[in-house]
Amino acid sequence: MDMQELKQLIYKGEKVDVECKKAESNVPKSVYESFSAFANTKGGYIILGVDENKKKTKPEERYIIQGIENSFKQLEDFWNTINSDKVNINILKDEDVFQVSENEITLIVIHVPRANFQVRPVYIGMNPFTGTFKRNHEGDYHCTNAEIRAMFRDQNAEGADDIVMEHYSMDDVDVNTLRAYRMRFQNENGEHIWNTYDDKHFLEMLGGYKQDRDKGIEGLTLAGLMMFGNGLAVRDVFDNIFMDYRDESHKTDDIRWNDRITYDGTWENNVFNFLGKVLPKLTAELPRPFKLKGYVREDDTPLHKAVRESCVNMIIHADYMLEGTLKVIKTEEGFEITNPGVLKIPKEQIFRGGNSKARNPRMQSMLRMVGYGDNVGSGFPTILNAWEEQGWETPELIEDTILNQVTLILKMKQKKAAKKNGEKKVAKKNGEKKITKKTLENQMLILNSMQHGVWYKASDFEKVVSVKESRIKELLKDLTEQGKLEPTGSTKGKMYRKH
Repeated sequence: MDMQELKQLIYKGEKVDVECKKAESNVPKSVYESFSAFANTKGGYIILGVDENKKKTKPEERYIIQGIENSFKQLEDFWNTINSDKVNINILKDEDVFQVSENEITLIVIHVPRANFQVRPVYIGMNPFTGTFKRNHEGDYHCTNAEIRAMFRDQNAEGADDIVMEHYSMDDVDVNTLRAYRMRFQNENGEHIWNTYDDKHFLEMLGGYKQDRDKGIEGLTLAGLMMFGNGLAVRDVFDNIFMDYRDESHKTDDIRWNDRITYDGTWENNVFNFLGKVLPKLTAELPRPFKLKGYVREDDTPLHKAVRESCVNMIIHADYMLEGTLKVIKTEEGFEITNPGVLKIPKEQIFRGGNSKARNPRMQSMLRMVGYGDNVGSGFPTILNAWEEQGWETPELIEDTILNQVTLILKMKQKKAAKKNGEKKVAKKNGEKKITKKTLENQMLILNSMQHGVWYKASDFEKVVSVKESRIKELLKDLTEQGKLEPTGSTKGKMYRKH
């Protein structure tokens, strides 16, 4: 990154992924707070040597690039601190910290990546409950105890839905829900030995009931209670979690929704019941082309599978210890599906697939064994491919690290028509090379892995698409010509960001 590129980053203003520090002669303490905040949120850049005049509004006047003194000494001090017990873990590589100089002005740039879920929270000092920070548009802030506990829960690669809910037994299971599940299980797995087990043993094998010998307790697990519990027991333990479906596809000023499913006493509000009520409403109006499988019409299209997968993702990735809502909204354009809990892995890994890190793997297994959900790690590509086949706008995954929730937006809306000179070309005429489906998929993966306002170089996408860097540069060039990306810098140091 040269000074020109760095200025573009600075003049965007301090945002969720950029923090400027004056740091004239030494590294301020607040740098380490920002390090913690970026690592625990979405990553970002800390730039030392930039003062801020808050009375000014124009970026070029507000952010004063004045440089720093003793840059090598400050670099040494920073590395000594970041590698000491003043910070619980260093997630930086050598190339993440560098100097940028021009006309005797030197700045230090610290690129902080998002920390892996297995090491979050990243905190300063010895106490995570006083030294953990996150980032919002107003700057760094101390995490709440609930946010910190959520990060510690996520460290467990095996998930957290097998914990025993003490004092909740088979008496707290809704018999009708479990019966409906077992009938579906038998239809999907006719010869399975579990079909001969009684309900308690069946739930034990599923991971819905457990004996914790270390603590000397047994009972329903979190997965068992949320999936099959009666409404009173579910609300008793999880009064922080709501389930809500709304059909807002024909709303007016006077009518906010046409249909709603929420806690109203007419159904046992567990997750399996909620899913069973919501899915038919979402798929009822989806197109069903006539297709025979043998002599039977096949109604389970890729589109239906994608919508089903979207709802399953909401359930298996939710953090049921946080306050929030399993929310499904049907709109005029499509669907919005929300769950409590931030992303455990970066967006680019989710869009690429093959690396599922569900918070609730027992619930994931329960649903997959009755036909809900594809193979582990293939869920999100299933959604992307189905939408691409329809020519609809690419699904959007929005992570809100302030509200601690993730929303998937599925628009059943055609992409804008391709035009010449700047917009997307699906195929070229007059003997020119045709853009293949694989090229379009790779371009989609690149775009979906990019955050707005962040500059990327070609090598950043090597783990996003499995092609050589030279090919990535060709893809980026095509996206630039289509008007999707904005380039900056010379050929060697060229970077790109979303328009």
